[in-house]
Amino acid sequence: MRDLWLVAKYTFQDLVKRKSFIISNIIIFLIMIIAFNVPNIINKIQGDDESFGKNRLAIIDEDNIYEGSLKQLEELGDDIGYEIEIVENTALEEVKEKINQEELDEAIRITKGENGIHIEYIVKSMSMMSEVPQDLITILQDTYKNLQISKLQITPQQLSIINMPFEMEVSQTEEKEVGGNILAMMLLSLVLFYAIYFYAYQVSTSITIEKTSKIIETLVTSTSPRTIVLGKTLGIGIAGIMQTVALVVVAIICANAFLTPEMVSMVLDMSNITWTLAVLTIVYYILGYSLFALLYALTGSTVAKPEDIQSANGPVAILAVIGFYLSYFTMMNPTSTLNSFAAIFPISSPFCMPFRVMMGIATPSEIAISLVILIITIAIIAKVSIKIYSSAILNYGSRMSLKDMVKMYKNKND
Repeated sequence: MRDLWLVAKYTFQDLVKRKSFIISNIIIFLIMIIAFNVPNIINKIQGDDESFGKNRLAIIDEDNIYEGSLKQLEELGDDIGYEIEIVENTALEEVKEKINQEELDEAIRITKGENGIHIEYIVKSMSMMSEVPQDLITILQDTYKNLQISKLQITPQQLSIINMPFEMEVSQTEEKEVGGNILAMMLLSLVLFYAIYFYAYQVSTSITIEKTSKIIETLVTSTSPRTIVLGKTLGIGIAGIMQTVALVVVAIICANAFLTPEMVSMVLDMSNITWTLAVLTIVYYILGYSLFALLYALTGSTVAKPEDIQSANGPVAILAVIGFYLSYFTMMNPTSTLNSFAAIFPISSPFCMPFRVMMGIATPSEIAISLVILIITIAIIAKVSIKIYSSAILNYGSRMSLKDMVKMYKNKND
């Protein structure tokens, strides 16, 4: 046990003292601070110009169809993202010239057509044209309808019946009710994947560097291969937990310091986060990291040169990405069979199950099955990795193939 902690301590100190580790953390923290300040930066650029970012739109009621009632739209423009100007006694060519000179972004011309009211949407270039503002067209139609209704001298009671509001409700046929903020879950899933994958990858790099520098020969003579593999996994895992906690703390501080409470609650609704979820997330993080770290320890021991690390780690990286995307995209339909599968499949369960718990659809039996399968998988991979590591770690020749690893494992068992 003492040797295990000595290897873990050495590995931890070696990692956190690297310039690449320190610089990358500084860059990540700076990016986070800047990202949380984006709304404030936009406000600073915007300054006191309230029309910043709004399309400047002119509305021309050429035949006075609305009888001057369009003036109210100038006040409604802020709600739909437009700076609206109602143009009267102005030639169409003059409006077009203003669009060409970029004094206006677009215009709407309203005239009487043969079969009704004709609306012409005018922009500078069809290639630069955005979508026709359907929300504004709807407002124009409602305004015209209300104008005509008022001429019919309809009583307030009759008008309220005509304008009866429609109430919308969404229901589901499945018994399980899904809750939680999908955006918050996706962001947390990205953080969890980064924490697991990045630090698991470091195990492979650490083993290969020590192997090529011949430090491993000293380690092998002083302790067992099992202690080296588990110690390195433990040391780098501790560094990973510390950095992940630091990232979360910095994110929380930045969110509270730079964002309004309304914006924070809209983007990151944490109402479904409980202590049970927090504990399960930590458990799945540790198990997920252990799974991929042991796989990377296996690939790291099979290469003789640092430049071969990336190609050797390719298959494990593919497994990690498959697992992440399997859970990430099935969040769109969390009650699907595929999401249930992702929650118990070992390479995807660390990224998927915590968020099924957050959504309130994971049952205790599902969690138990998922954990048992993940632990059994880790135990099998640990056994294989340690046995192959103990035979391959002193191999300084060419990179080992899968066939060589299978043969080495069989010989180790004999």
